[in-house]
Amino acid sequence: MTNQGISHYPTIFATFIQKTDAHYRMQVQENVSLKPYNSFGIEADAKYFAEVTSVADLQKLLKDSRYLDATKLILGGGSNVLMTGHFDGIVIKMNIKGIEEIRKDEAHTWLRIGAGENWHQFVLNTIDRGLSGVENLSLIPGTVGAAPMQNIGAYGVELCEVFEKLEAVEISSGKVEHFDHDTCHFGYRESIFKKELKGRHIITHVTLRLNNQPSFNTSYGAIKQVLEERNITELSTRAISDAVIHIRQSKLPDPRVIGNAGSFFKNPVISIEEFNRLQAAFPEVPHYPQSDGTIKVPAGWLIEQAGWKGKRVGHTGVHDRQALVLVNHGGAQGHEVVELAKSIQASVKEKFGIGIRPEVNII
Repeated sequence: MTNQGISHYPTIFATFIQKTDAHYRMQVQENVSLKPYNSFGIEADAKYFAEVTSVADLQKLLKDSRYLDATKLILGGGSNVLMTGHFDGIVIKMNIKGIEEIRKDEAHTWLRIGAGENWHQFVLNTIDRGLSGVENLSLIPGTVGAAPMQNIGAYGVELCEVFEKLEAVEISSGKVEHFDHDTCHFGYRESIFKKELKGRHIITHVTLRLNNQPSFNTSYGAIKQVLEERNITELSTRAISDAVIHIRQSKLPDPRVIGNAGSFFKNPVISIEEFNRLQAAFPEVPHYPQSDGTIKVPAGWLIEQAGWKGKRVGHTGVHDRQALVLVNHGGAQGHEVVELAKSIQASVKEKFGIGIRPEVNII
């Protein structure tokens, strides 16, 4: 995709939505570069772009007749998307902020968080408040609003374990709807918003139930090892968070240095029969039994064994320290990353007979 005909600066074409009290105004921009809004650093552009800071803003925008039929893309931190070219619709950048304590009892504290809050900064906020439950999810990129969509998880903890409810605006009606834990249909990196309700709602607020007394989880990954190396004998949420940050920074590239979207592929979950066949051929395969009898296999291991770790293809490549991460070495276009991903999928399928699916949303 070229940038011919697109200014280096957004063209503000004077679309304003006014409220009768004259305190409300929203600006919609035209022909906006999306490169600053995606962690892959891919050059792409949007026909229309609007930043939303309140539910009222969002509802007004959705009701505006000029954008009713426009395809809509909701962006949080842009850390889980791969842009592939011009987006001929309206990009809605969610920037609703705020962290509010709404309830507290002896065991738990409930916090209501705006969808535009940075996830990692929110985790640090909970630690400062003396709460626990999300410290293992430190340094996950993105915003709070995106977290329940894919049920983010890391180092033995998933968001669904502390999730209470969320508020979302239905795109077609502008109505605010509430979803509790059960109605979100959480699964491994899944929720109802990636399946039946995909593209139909915009999450505005998330309520989480945090622990007043810490319940530590150090059994997954290298957390215990890092704590021992640091001579941490008294556990705390901050110590665990610091350990997780250290592990992630040692394995994952900083998108400010080299474009990436973190883990590009989901870890495949296979049946016990499939796993037995796989283990017979590859006895050393790492694996994690699931509560439903299935087996999770690390996609990074599969990709590395297929010979992709550290491999460079044109402007793209696979990170040399973490095979799950595809990177933009500079100047890559979205379709190049897509082609690399397809080649990796085909290679893994041929070697192991297992399909791996992207975790990143390809736009």
